[in-house]
Amino acid sequence: MAASRVVASAANAVRRTPRRPDAVQWPEVQVQHAGARQPSPSRQQLALWAHAALGRAAAGREISVLLVGARRSQQLNQRYRGKDVPTNVLSFPAPVLHARAATGAGAAAAGLGDLVICPSVLRAEARAQGKRGRDHWAHLFVHGVLHLVGFDHERDDEARRMERREIRVLRGLGIANPYRSN
Repeated sequence: MAASRVVASAANAVRRTPRRPDAVQWPEVQVQHAGARQPSPSRQQLALWAHAALGRAAAGREISVLLVGARRSQQLNQRYRGKDVPTNVLSFPAPVLHARAATGAGAAAAGLGDLVICPSVLRAEARAQGKRGRDHWAHLFVHGVLHLVGFDHERDDEARRMERREIRVLRGLGIANPYRSN
């Protein structure tokens, strides 16, 4: 598909997505920059991607996103995964504690967890893989969000299940299968 058609397709997917009629249908996404500001999608775009990945499960939930540099990404990856290299995204699911049970009915948004994203690693990967930056952002954000709700890829069957879900979500956003070679 020509690049202009992919862009038009993604734009149409955003236009087809219903406006936020009320805050209950969409997740709340908070973004913080650690250090220098790095280019990233808007909070609204991230919320759309989270909604696409989780559907109703995202309703009234909150995701915190921390954007870090390669050095901080490497430190966190070493600390939490034992891998001494910078990584694109780290996921930290919230403890299994329901806000309603903890604070009573009508509680504020329950946190899904935290994502730590390294935009410089993400950009380098997109270039190396010949992918559009925005498409790679969407893929890795969806990937991280799925980790927050229990998806994993440690075993082959888990990896296939997670990849199928990512492909389906991204297709709905007008983004090509990220696992196909270019």
